[in-house]
Amino acid sequence: MTAFANIAVPAPVAPDAAEFSTGDFLAALGAHRDKALVFSYEGRDVLPGYHVTEVKSGAFSALDCGANPESWQETFIQLWDVPEEGRTHMGVGKFLAIMGKVEKHVSLDAATKLTFEVSDGVDAMRLYRASDLRVAGDAVRVTLDKRPSSCKPRDRWLKDQQATSCCGSGAQTQGGQAKQACCG
Repeated sequence: MTAFANIAVPAPVAPDAAEFSTGDFLAALGAHRDKALVFSYEGRDVLPGYHVTEVKSGAFSALDCGANPESWQETFIQLWDVPEEGRTHMGVGKFLAIMGKVEKHVSLDAATKLTFEVSDGVDAMRLYRASDLRVAGDAVRVTLDKRPSSCKPRDRWLKDQQATSCCGSGAQTQGGQAKQACCG
C-alpha cells in the first residue's frame, strides 16, 4: 500500500474529466457562427456585455508534488463578465474572429488544454474548463466548471488502481478464462 491510499479527499478528482481541447472547442463552435455565445459558470450566465479580454498560449514546465517533472501547453481565454448597457451576448462568429486574429499573432496548438479565466472586474479571476457545449435555440451554451487542483501522482495511482482492480492482474478467473465482470 502506498501513501496515496491514505489521503482522504471529499470526492476524488477525476484526472480525465471531460473537457474540450482548444481545437475541439473551436471546431464545435464552427457550425454555429450565427448564434449567440453564452457561457455559464457557478449556476449563472455571463452578462450580455462580457468581453474576451485576453487569449494566452503557454508552455509550462513544472515539478509535481511527487518530484516528477511535468510539461504541457495550455490556452487561456480570459472573460470579463461585466454588464454593458444595450449589449447582447457576443456572437459565435465574433468570438471565432477574435480567435482567428489571435492565431495570426500567437501560436495556438489545437491539442492543448483549454482554460477559461473569468472575473467580474471586482473579484479575483477564477479558473474553469469547458465541460459541455449545447445548441439551444439561437444560442450556443457553454458550461464552465471549476478547474480543481489535484495531486498528479495520486491521480496516476488512482488510474492504475482502477485498471488493475478491474481488468488487469487483479481480474477474476474462472476455469483459466478471465471474467469480464466490470470491463465490457
